Amino acid sequence: MVIGYDPPLGGPERVRGAPVEYAKQTRDRLRFGSFEVDLRLGALSRQGARLPLQDLPFRALVMLLQRPGELVTREELRQQLWPQTVIDFDHGLNKAINKIRDVMGDSATHPRFIETVARRGYRFLADVTPVEPPAASESSSVAAPAAALAPDVAAVPRLSPETTTQPAPSAATSRRWRVYAAVSCALLLVVAALGWHQVMTRLRDVPVHSLAVLPLENLSGDSAQDYFADGMTDELITQLAQIGALRVISRASVMAYKGQHKSLSAIARELDVQAVVEGSVVSAGQRMRITAQLIRVPQDEHIWAHSYEGDLRDTLKLQGEVARTIADQVRVTLTPHEKQALAASREVAPNAYQAYLKGRYFWNKRTGADLKTAIAYFKAAAVDDPDYAEAYVGLADSYALAGDWEYGVMSPEDAWPQATAAAKRALALDDGLGAAHASMALAQDLYGWDWDAAGAEFQRAIALSPNYASAHHWYAFHLLLIGRDSQAIAELREAEHLDPLSLIISADIADALCIAHLYDQSIVQSRQTLDLEPNFALAHYELGQALEQKHQYPQATQEFLRAIELGGHSAVFDSNLAHLYSQSGRKSDALRILNDLQTQHASHPTAYAGIALIYVGLGDNSAAIDWLEKAYDARFNPSILLRPAFDPLRSDPRFQSLLSRMGLDAGRK
Repeated sequence: MVIGYDPPLGGPERVRGAPVEYAKQTRDRLRFGSFEVDLRLGALSRQGARLPLQDLPFRALVMLLQRPGELVTREELRQQLWPQTVIDFDHGLNKAINKIRDVMGDSATHPRFIETVARRGYRFLADVTPVEPPAASESSSVAAPAAALAPDVAAVPRLSPETTTQPAPSAATSRRWRVYAAVSCALLLVVAALGWHQVMTRLRDVPVHSLAVLPLENLSGDSAQDYFADGMTDELITQLAQIGALRVISRASVMAYKGQHKSLSAIARELDVQAVVEGSVVSAGQRMRITAQLIRVPQDEHIWAHSYEGDLRDTLKLQGEVARTIADQVRVTLTPHEKQALAASREVAPNAYQAYLKGRYFWNKRTGADLKTAIAYFKAAAVDDPDYAEAYVGLADSYALAGDWEYGVMSPEDAWPQATAAAKRALALDDGLGAAHASMALAQDLYGWDWDAAGAEFQRAIALSPNYASAHHWYAFHLLLIGRDSQAIAELREAEHLDPLSLIISADIADALCIAHLYDQSIVQSRQTLDLEPNFALAHYELGQALEQKHQYPQATQEFLRAIELGGHSAVFDSNLAHLYSQSGRKSDALRILNDLQTQHASHPTAYAGIALIYVGLGDNSAAIDWLEKAYDARFNPSILLRPAFDPLRSDPRFQSLLSRMGLDAGRK
């Protein structure tokens, strides 16, 4: 079931949620205190600066402004804002009123604007006055055409001194001049109006090629439901990411704005997009409601708004419908495949969908413990709905990362078959799912070492979901493995373009630049990452890696120690610190870390390559290759061998044989 409204592009009917009769009877703008409400734009501003207020809170505010000083009952608000809904109305209304108060700096206990009448409703306390439009003579839009149409002064005949004193014009002449002036002003107003209309028409006809879906607001009143709002945001991004003609900002970047009170124009500028989608979501039991609006920035032009309500099992259908409508509103051309992908929908078991969203919520946290939790939720989703392809994509991604060196919560031998099996199941259910192809490619790169198959899967994933930043990100490391450094860095830059605030992508660009021996550029990139988040452990590690290659050992030591302080001890961080100690003359410190890692190696096979790295630093190449052979048997991630610290091994025949068995080129310098 779909409920809601589609406001036209102009006129008072564009008021969000306000009755059309009221919009026609009142002014387009209302003022109270230092605030203004623009009913045509659906915007609340203070001293000219727009304030972030989403759909339902704005509609509630408009209802209160209609009747200043009067009690607006909760029942009236329910009938107007939540018609025919079974969702928890009380939570939603309380959340909407609190949102208005937060934005305006109002207080529930000492209100200046909105007074709570216990158990009955709300009363707007301040005076509300209409804002009169500027007089025509003061309007710059009229003044400019008037100047353009004024007679040329040089063409006016000059009067001789004898004729400077003229008799007063007759009454008939005065009437003619008044009529002429009135007609001229009317024509100027028509010209100005037509010009403005043409400008706005041209603006609306300009297609939107980039947008961001801002975090949907959880209106349930229960913070435990945040996973649902975040998951719905993520899924809407995934749907829109299938559209090749539209650049859609990825999840990591938009989630940085969750709970922030930034203007839409500022967010659009930071993300470099032409439009934003904002809205809210609420769920209760097996029912859900999504409200979304599409806004062109920086004009703050509301292009479209709508509300959807239905059963959780219809979620995928509703998401596809929202994505198709947005594509139509921003005037992008869909390919036949994209039309088919957005139109394809199936019911999903409500419990399976809830479990899937919880799985993605924990997967996005990217810690070893959270990956284990994510696996449990994705398994539950697959049990509840065995034909739910996205649940198997989540499983494949979680298993793949769980066995990688960065997390190490599973052995690679266990992670590889389970990641591959889950990806195969997802593809069997939906071969057109770009994320499933990316999952299969990642598993092949990390553990299968079938480079041709992995490359084909990555290319298929990007063709199906060109805005899927993770596909570009993972594909870049595939290209590094096969020696195509320049193309790899270009793919990482594309991932950064799609996810400009992603810390992991920014840090991995520094890693790729270091692998390509572009150390100065790598240092600059790491410092840019730390400007985004000074406490990001991986960025300190990447910076230390490049500084070591520049022989700036004291600075590199500080960065590795900071990475360990922030991220804890790991085989990667500890082995790199030990390698640095061995290079800077602190051999005893290097041996201490080596002994610690060797003691732990039986339970942490992901440490094998790290132990090898320490032996490289100590100059014992034979022992280093012995440990790399153990890492090979444990199915390690071979990308660690790309690091410049392993360069002393590249001419060793045993090392070249190891690379050859993995199908990699030993010619990297």
